[in-house]
Amino acid sequence: MAELEIYLGIGDLHFCEAPARIRTVLGSCVSITLWHPARRVGGMCHFMLPTRNRRGDQPLDGRYADEAMALFDRQIARHHTRHADYRAKVFGGGNMFPTRPQPVQSLDVGRRNIDIAHRLLAERGIPIVAEHLGGDGHRKLVFDVSSGDAWLAFQDLGDVHRRKSE
Repeated sequence: MAELEIYLGIGDLHFCEAPARIRTVLGSCVSITLWHPARRVGGMCHFMLPTRNRRGDQPLDGRYADEAMALFDRQIARHHTRHADYRAKVFGGGNMFPTRPQPVQSLDVGRRNIDIAHRLLAERGIPIVAEHLGGDGHRKLVFDVSSGDAWLAFQDLGDVHRRKSE
């Protein structure tokens, strides 16, 4: 069987059985990967904001962390698995503008995305087994549903800006 290749944009979530590889590019957005080692199912989301003021009649939107996690909850139930049987990896939350003055913490979207990812996973009892978060830059991420492995390329924009000013 050929391996499925999926690219996630902002707000996308994909959950499937192996073999598959899911890719995305992250700045201040965060991706959570979930993997069930025994069943070899899993997925990845790419959210840009922690939450929104959602009205009950609106469909879930993966651009928001809490709603992306609710979409994961549906997939976990659909596959008749338990949250605690998954392993999570969390990536992103970078500062894309390192030369600008740092925002107050309440306005730091990357930091808020990181905090809510940790909180949502803890609430569900899903252990985080790896993470690469924060910093000044962006990431390219590939998640392999067959093995649970994640590959990451990080472009440190802080280094780029420091070298230019020297």
